[in-house]
Amino acid sequence: MKRLLNCSASEKLAMNGEELKASIKACEGRVIMSENVIAVTPLLDDISNPELSAAFGSDLCLLNLFDVLHPHIAGIKDEGNPVATLKKMIGRPVGCNLEPIDEEAMMMETRLDILKGRRAIPETFAKAEALGLSFIALTGNPRSGVTNKAILKAIKEAKQLFGGLIIAGKMHSAGVDEPLVSLSAISDFIDAGADIILMPAVKTVPGLSEREVREACDSIHRKGALAMTTIGTSQEGADSQTIREIGLINKRCGADIQHIGDAGWQGIALPENIMTLSIVIRGKRWTYHTMAASALR
Repeated sequence: MKRLLNCSASEKLAMNGEELKASIKACEGRVIMSENVIAVTPLLDDISNPELSAAFGSDLCLLNLFDVLHPHIAGIKDEGNPVATLKKMIGRPVGCNLEPIDEEAMMMETRLDILKGRRAIPETFAKAEALGLSFIALTGNPRSGVTNKAILKAIKEAKQLFGGLIIAGKMHSAGVDEPLVSLSAISDFIDAGADIILMPAVKTVPGLSEREVREACDSIHRKGALAMTTIGTSQEGADSQTIREIGLINKRCGADIQHIGDAGWQGIALPENIMTLSIVIRGKRWTYHTMAASALR
């Protein structure tokens, strides 16, 4: 077993879920996940957003608005299994969001209708496995109506049908007024089979303190899971100083993975902010190593 920082592309893509989890843990808080919208024209038109994210230092690729029942990644010319093609092109583990919709949730705003292929249901879990996704994130986009109750149910179902890593939690309200960081919900998620718990990064949602995130990270680690903090509030399009502050404070909290969202331009964070976050949490040496390593290795 090697830490993800030291792995070649072929070694990363050969890992199963448990191996990938151990490899991430061994990096001691130096792993970046970039989220990309893949249902719009990419920022660079003929180059997919995940390729651009990888070029600027992301280690893990999270696909947003990806319909697993009708798989398509803008910028990738493979309509059979674009996930397999993308993994070969970037040499990195690839996952996607699946949204556990709670039809009974009391919404703070008008609910958006989510395509079946983006919902967290048994059919999409089985399809995610067939496509070879390395992980799934059970979370919600704005106005989707995702709740902690629905996430818990989805984890239990996904565990039966999907062999990769299961990430669970909320980056923001998703249109529902409930606690975003709940120690009891986190405990339930891990007991149900979640491998990684995601939560908003300190400084990205109102009122979330460093103490709360630190306590959550400690609780997650005690139960054998990994912690991921997320920039899911469009601050991925902010200035570099904001990204530096977020990166340092959440590493101090104990995050194993730091996620940067897709709301910069055209479904991707500002590329220079991906690199900034990378330099902040692991320095230029490993940033340049990640950016330069060939997918053919």
